[in-house]
Amino acid sequence: MAIEGGLSFMQMGDTSLEIRLAGAWRLRGGLPSAALLQRELESAPQVKNVAFESRELSSWDSSVLAFLVEVSELCRKRGITMDRASLPAGLRRLLDLAEAVPEKTGARKEAVVTPFLERIGNTAIGASSSLTEMLAFLGDMTLTFVRLFRLKVRFRASDLFLLIQQAGAQALPIVTLISFLVGVILAFVGAVQLKQFGAQIYVADLVGIAMIREMGAMMTGIIMAGRTGAAFAAQLGTMKVTQEIDAFTTMGFSPLEFLVLPRVIALVLMMPLLCLYADFVGILGGAAIGVGMLDLSWTTYFRETANAISLTDVFGGVFKASVYGVLIALSGCLRGIQCGNSSSAVGDAATSAVVTGIVAIVVACGVFAVVFYVLGI
Repeated sequence: MAIEGGLSFMQMGDTSLEIRLAGAWRLRGGLPSAALLQRELESAPQVKNVAFESRELSSWDSSVLAFLVEVSELCRKRGITMDRASLPAGLRRLLDLAEAVPEKTGARKEAVVTPFLERIGNTAIGASSSLTEMLAFLGDMTLTFVRLFRLKVRFRASDLFLLIQQAGAQALPIVTLISFLVGVILAFVGAVQLKQFGAQIYVADLVGIAMIREMGAMMTGIIMAGRTGAAFAAQLGTMKVTQEIDAFTTMGFSPLEFLVLPRVIALVLMMPLLCLYADFVGILGGAAIGVGMLDLSWTTYFRETANAISLTDVFGGVFKASVYGVLIALSGCLRGIQCGNSSSAVGDAATSAVVTGIVAIVVACGVFAVVFYVLGI
């Protein structure tokens, strides 16, 4: 009989079958299957005894043990005697050890295919539960802000100053880079079109209005959602895993006051400043294109920008940035508080915080666009 993977069979009389193990049996070489023996026994139903020949077995690992366990189970089901005398002594001891404790009934769970309607129902129940938790969190935070205005909240000022530094000064490099590139892109796209009509001076208007009204606040919000919102979720999620949040509650401190509120305040204070800075850097990026490609002077470019924008535009963008800061902070803290009790749950919470924050920013931007249009701003 041909050998497959170091395994062959030899009929020894009418009622005996010899299984020959040869070569190197390694997991990386593939795990031989007892199905080969099953096919052999089906072709020779008169076999009542199975023996082994292992003199040519050069080396082995747990793959041969797994194979022998399958063979033993197959022989037990068919009422066939298995002679292990020719197996290596170490392999016999491992096989006896593997069979010493019987497998627990039901230990191997069969794959269950959940019906389609049941999956829809589970998804709806999960969404409802998540919405309930979100509304409860927002209600608790509203009460916390009421206590803040009454000066009845407790948190450390040093934590607030550290969070302000993390959400403000340490975010300047990435805000600078992204804002400058956004200004460059807006100016370049506008220059290509306006230059055809000799209206390249209006590139300053395009960049200034876009940055002040929308792009400055939105891009800053998206940056902070990916940077600070995820950090908030990871920090609170880690504290949830290590049971620090439970310790705060046990000691009589409100986690919302001591952990969430300073993060919300820090981001709300820093987002308007970062937005103004992003607006300025974005206008500089547009000016670089206007001066470099369109032969405009710096004085002309900035004069045209100043004429195009108004204080209403500036205050509108700053107000949007403040609202985005609230949404980002609440999204990050909410996902951190909802974090599970495993290390992988911390990463899931950070990812969910970024997605929730960005979606909230985009939705709020759409709402602001409608409201400002109705108000004529």
